[in-house]
Amino acid sequence: MFFLLGFLLLAAACGGPTGQEADAATDETEATQDTFNYYPERFADKKILRYQAPGFEQLTLQQKKLAYYLTQAGLSGRDIIYDQNYRHNLAIRRALEKIVAQYDGDRSTGEWQEVLLYAKQVWFANGIHHHYSNDKFKPGFSRTYFEKLMDAVGANLDPEAMRAIFDPAFDARKIDQSSGDLLANSAVNFYAPDITQAEAEAFYTQMKKGLKDDRVSMGLNSTVIRNANGQLEEAVWKVGGRYSPAIEQIVFWLEKAAGVAENEAQANALKLLTEYYRTGDLAIWDQYNIAWVQATEGDIDYINSFIEVYNDPLGYKGSYESIVQIKDFDASERMAKVSQNAQWFEDNSPILDAHKKKSVTGITYKVVTVAGESGDASPATPIGVNLPNANWIRAEYGSKSVSLGNIINAYAQADGPGMLQEFSHDQEEISRSEQYGALAGKMHTALHEVIGHASGQMEDGVATPKETLKNYASPLEEARADLVALYYIMDPKLVELGLIPSVEVGKAEYDSYLKNGYMLQLRRIEPGKTIEQAHMRDRSMVSHWVIEKAKENGAIEVLQRDGKTFIDIKDYDKARELFGQLLREVQRIKSQGDYEAGKALIEAYGVEVDPAIHAEVLRRAEALDIPPYGGFINPKLAPVMDESGEITDIKVEYPADFTKQMLEYGRDFSFLK
Repeated sequence: MFFLLGFLLLAAACGGPTGQEADAATDETEATQDTFNYYPERFADKKILRYQAPGFEQLTLQQKKLAYYLTQAGLSGRDIIYDQNYRHNLAIRRALEKIVAQYDGDRSTGEWQEVLLYAKQVWFANGIHHHYSNDKFKPGFSRTYFEKLMDAVGANLDPEAMRAIFDPAFDARKIDQSSGDLLANSAVNFYAPDITQAEAEAFYTQMKKGLKDDRVSMGLNSTVIRNANGQLEEAVWKVGGRYSPAIEQIVFWLEKAAGVAENEAQANALKLLTEYYRTGDLAIWDQYNIAWVQATEGDIDYINSFIEVYNDPLGYKGSYESIVQIKDFDASERMAKVSQNAQWFEDNSPILDAHKKKSVTGITYKVVTVAGESGDASPATPIGVNLPNANWIRAEYGSKSVSLGNIINAYAQADGPGMLQEFSHDQEEISRSEQYGALAGKMHTALHEVIGHASGQMEDGVATPKETLKNYASPLEEARADLVALYYIMDPKLVELGLIPSVEVGKAEYDSYLKNGYMLQLRRIEPGKTIEQAHMRDRSMVSHWVIEKAKENGAIEVLQRDGKTFIDIKDYDKARELFGQLLREVQRIKSQGDYEAGKALIEAYGVEVDPAIHAEVLRRAEALDIPPYGGFINPKLAPVMDESGEITDIKVEYPADFTKQMLEYGRDFSFLK
């Protein structure tokens, strides 16, 4: 996936309410872009946005039902991501929901505002750890006050859950890849707390020896536990297994979706997905992914299940997520040119010939309108997705790439010029970004997802990246996709295809990308911390490596002016050559499974933070008062019933109160204990 990091720019004048609680009176349905409030709220380091679902009203009733059932299925698994992120998250979330919904005492005090802020942080992050930094949230209220609130509403937490809230050293980081035992230092709930990294790796090494087909996504859908005999085993996420109450609800809605599918191929994929949920059989998961990739007809599509492995320090376990999509016909037609020319991009790539695919298969690319999201995709959402993740399926059957058009538009509607003005080197850079920045971002996403993730091949006999590259597999894969996009966004081929008006679009993307990776994304890091998140490590590594090499050949200058740092690209063509050189090396590392080289790249350029630059960025950004993170309130698909209970229509409503939606989700879609 390609997560939003470039769309950080939000002027203070565009800000929402500054108080901790949104005005419930704004919970209206708005119809036009001119009056629609894209930015109703902010808190802590986050802005809360909304997105519209244009075109939904033009769908047939059958299509509306399909979108509705898929959205319900997605929300039904919402509890799962909380439990995956940390073993005490669900209990803590439910205590907070009860307090926020039921407490009838004084809500005007500072401590109450801190409790409400903590609840919003937990809802936003799907748990008590920050969704990006992985650090645990620090409560601004006392334990005594929290216990008073729980007593008032009849809530309770066990001693360890209370310790999780109030002891800053206990399970302090959701994911910690800095040193030592990756499992012992990480709070994620994919492995029982007493299981070490060495034990887990030995467990899966042994399991692989017994696989009939070593291509299956081993370990994707299970929690590793210790049985009564002290041996490790998998608690599989399936009907009758772990997470069964939630999965049963997912299956219920997926079966209804299959009944209103647009075509046989779509229905067949949905039936395979429900069978996978029932059995937990990873061979069926592969069958489903093949069927899903091949189901290219129809206007409604979806992502649902345990997919991305970024949250597992060992790279096996898939986080639950759901995205329901409606095709944006006009935009998809324009961008189809990228996938239609995939072989040209592969053939002309700067990577080694041995690592190029001789036949790039079945890439489909669509711009879509999101109708609903859940799990790891919400409230903080990707802006583009390329699936499936299994390399062999991608090689033999192809992949699907989507750009979430209405999400990108919502960011743009709430966007402002503050960060651009502050961090750009000169007016030429500002003007180029104003003219081409939005298109540059869209093209980068398309190239990243369609070409980047689908390019390259493994050398014969090399194991999967999660086995060879381990905890560096994800940042290296994201770097590879970014580098493909960066290399080709300056290529005249894009002008020839009519995708961009000139290579000035590529220059705008180079300006934006290097600023972000070198400086702007540091707004997301606390002073003294290193970079942990995979996408941030990717951008940091690429930017620092290229800038270091470019300073040697005069292509880029990092300069100081009035105590501020600026990046000045002197020669964009030379910069492009460097992106190509790094792409060649990253692809080699992946194709050959070169762990030591991959580790060296990420550790040298992607992890450490220059404290002086960091302090400067925080100081300059603080003056602009722009939250560095954004997430969304989802639209609500509301069925209209006749007297017999039959659905006669589905209406789209646009809630504007984040707290209210989170409480409704907690009430209506809470199936796990």
